[in-house]
Amino acid sequence: MSIVNPGELATRREVESGSNEQEQAVKEILAAVRAEGDAAVRRLTERFDGARLASWDVTEAEFEAAYQAVSPEFVEALRQAAARIRRYHEKQKRQSWMEPEPDGTVLGQLIRPLERVGVYVPGGRAAYPSSVLMNALPASVAGVKEVVMVTPPRPDGSIYPPTLVAAKEAGVDRVLKMGGAQAVAALAYGTETVPAVDKIVGPGNVYVAIAKRLVYGRVDIDMVAGPSEIVVVADETAKPAHVAADLLSQAEHDPMASAVLITPSSVLAEIVALELEQQCSRLERKEIAAASLRDHGAICITQDMPEALAVANRLAPEHLELIVADPWHWLGRVKNAGAVFLGPYSPEPVGDYFAGPNHVLPTNGTARFFSPLSVDDFIKKTSLISYSREALLRDGPQVMRLAEAEGLGAHAASIGVRLEEEEENDG
Repeated sequence: MSIVNPGELATRREVESGSNEQEQAVKEILAAVRAEGDAAVRRLTERFDGARLASWDVTEAEFEAAYQAVSPEFVEALRQAAARIRRYHEKQKRQSWMEPEPDGTVLGQLIRPLERVGVYVPGGRAAYPSSVLMNALPASVAGVKEVVMVTPPRPDGSIYPPTLVAAKEAGVDRVLKMGGAQAVAALAYGTETVPAVDKIVGPGNVYVAIAKRLVYGRVDIDMVAGPSEIVVVADETAKPAHVAADLLSQAEHDPMASAVLITPSSVLAEIVALELEQQCSRLERKEIAAASLRDHGAICITQDMPEALAVANRLAPEHLELIVADPWHWLGRVKNAGAVFLGPYSPEPVGDYFAGPNHVLPTNGTARFFSPLSVDDFIKKTSLISYSREALLRDGPQVMRLAEAEGLGAHAASIGVRLEEEEENDG
């Protein structure tokens, strides 16, 4: 892991978004599912997942078997996490509002949940039950009427049991055994047995990411997420073992993951570098973590804490830890981050699993303008306008002037015909 100067840290990484060949392959899959429906999904599921399925739907018997396959302790931990996530997101709920004015005009905003949402959940090595909770529970809190989850089956047609338990605990309405670009296509376009959804959320491989990007516009999507990343801003009071452990917690995700320490303490920097080597060698996923640290990790030494925060804001990381003497003092300087973790007892994994805030966060510098997944992502807002006679008589001439300035005579006429009618009635 290299030690660099602040100016050497890239503010944005070139993340692989898929080759031309991969994009063409996804386009062909989307077209096939759109034209052939279930038949194409069935054929592609057998081709890519090796599973021949008579039905997509996970049965109640399979849910029951999943509960039998996991420990009671796992179920209890999942339920506690779900309760915390739900409670946090309940605070994000919005209400419709209407505001009457003295002239009888009523203006307002209607808040309505999306009708149907699709949640994509990876399978295999990247099976994360926590992501089921983080994607499905905000939709439930928002009042989405139907949450449909898709996840790739194993060759025997089964689904990773913890994933099924998480789906049941999150209140997912329907779980379908399908994955890849073909599942995204089925959710976006609909098939004979898969209902078209209004929005698709959830992580996936490069083919899933490309598919989500290509169907955006027909449906909404959450984001096209990049590899995980963490920035730790630490001073001389931080424990090197803690800092190294937190950096590795993200490095083990993916060889493309980024882990960066920013500190004004050269002593801390040197000790953390040694700790990273020692701790990494003991990890089960040490090859992945080592590649991440080698290719996308860095230790940056700054002149002081203000410069450290300025560098962190320039990076706009997915996860930002402040392991400093007085993290609340420095919080005011944080401008760009997906999530901020304050103090030595707030390691990033508590946010991944249990604290309550959503772990679906903006990556690769997009925290400059993008926000974590929330209840807002599962609602739509409709403006409400009810003008009174008095208000139209007062404002109508101004509306006509603006419309005429834009050369839109019919716009002006729709106002003028009413004003003339009211003038005649008054006469």
